Amino acid sequence: MSKHGKKYKEALAKVKTGEYYEPRKALELVKETSYANFDATVEVHLRMGLDPRQADQQVRDVVVLPNGLGKTVRVLVFAQGEGVTKAQEGGADYIADSDEWITKIQNGWTDFDVAIATPDMMGKAGRLGRVLGPRGLMPNPKAGTVVPAEDLPRVINEAKAGRVEFRLDKTANIHVPVGKVSFEVDKLYENMATLMDAIKKAKPAAAKGAYIRRVTVTATMGPGIKVDANLAQGMQTRD
Repeated sequence: MSKHGKKYKEALAKVKTGEYYEPRKALELVKETSYANFDATVEVHLRMGLDPRQADQQVRDVVVLPNGLGKTVRVLVFAQGEGVTKAQEGGADYIADSDEWITKIQNGWTDFDVAIATPDMMGKAGRLGRVLGPRGLMPNPKAGTVVPAEDLPRVINEAKAGRVEFRLDKTANIHVPVGKVSFEVDKLYENMATLMDAIKKAKPAAAKGAYIRRVTVTATMGPGIKVDANLAQGMQTRD
């Protein structure tokens, strides 16, 4: 028995089972079939032809989406000395510059969306792995969130503008938000094309066979819509 409700079934009826849509049509359908009573997030889900157990087949990088994510991004910066000044210049929402902040986060406070750190603060930030790690908030050099003080304004601005991280998970999938249902299709398309381009560029040398096996787009509350993987890989930011 299906556990899905009436609204989901009505949305699903608009999607042709077994059909792989071209990217723009798929994004139009995502907007049409979202049944949330809020401005839902549009997500891209990729099934990769990689073995996540192999160190030389990992994918992890960041990309700045041209049209942002349509949400306010709260940025916390772990910094001291000059880093505090640079974080203030960059418009950080919170600056964790003392042990009091570390204790506050250890006690479970995580009212922020992105955490950035200067290298000299990673000793303290590293103590927060159990809190920040599971939430995907731990600053990491590979994700571009551990940077010298002079780079803080740029990285903070990128985070607020729509900078997203993508990474291969343990099940060989990549999940990335690309905007909101309220976005125009053109803006969602541009964001998705920019993401697909970044993922292609991040292809590990050790990848064998089909790199991107399946592409699905969906809203927070809505059916998954299959995208033709070849067309998705050929998306252009200006078409």
